[in-house]
Amino acid sequence: MHHTLEVRNLRYTYPDGRQALRGVDFRLAPGERAALVGPNGAGKSTLMLQLNGLLRGEGEVWVAGRKLSDKTLGEMRGQIGLVFQDPDDQLFSPTVFEDVAFGPLYAGLAEAEVRARVGNALRAVGMQDAGPRVPHHLSGGEKKRVAIATALAMEPEVLILDEPTAGLDPRARRGLMRMLANLPQTMLVATHDMRLVAELFPRTIVLDEGLVRSDGPTAVLLADPELLQAHGLEAP
Repeated sequence: MHHTLEVRNLRYTYPDGRQALRGVDFRLAPGERAALVGPNGAGKSTLMLQLNGLLRGEGEVWVAGRKLSDKTLGEMRGQIGLVFQDPDDQLFSPTVFEDVAFGPLYAGLAEAEVRARVGNALRAVGMQDAGPRVPHHLSGGEKKRVAIATALAMEPEVLILDEPTAGLDPRARRGLMRMLANLPQTMLVATHDMRLVAELFPRTIVLDEGLVRSDGPTAVLLADPELLQAHGLEAP
């Protein structure tokens, strides 16, 4: 069986010599959901950017049995849907429809296919009527949903989200959690929101100082106060 996402010995050193990733390994099975947790500076954002090919370090990233490389990067980037913490980094078009259509259009898909994908993506995030709206007039929770839709429109194998609940009020947060629970994609979510981890992610990967320090069932992690404390985490 192939894994949807396989990460082998990922390393990344910034130009100033700081080692952000020091040999990270893990695999996600099709449809698996894992939380990525750890203190600030642990390497979570660097890891996500390297999975998507925006940063290129050492090691290997495999998606659905294909290796990410200079040759395959263009076509494979759509397979790895990366959603940034701040939706304003992702939304830049005059309308929601155009934002969600951008990736499929750029990939050269036919207009009918683009329209179908935009419709499917907006339905999946509960924003099916938002196409004509102006992105910067949306609420924080709505922006977050549209940013996720821009990734879904590429029909990715893996969805990677950075702090999806950051800055949301309780109602928007609950709505977002329900929506994420209904998505079929394999999912890796970096977050400090341990209640989100407890409720949505059966597996948790702890990253600290550029290394995987723990990887296993979320329930086991949350029941280990020493492990939580060692890596700057709080039980929900």
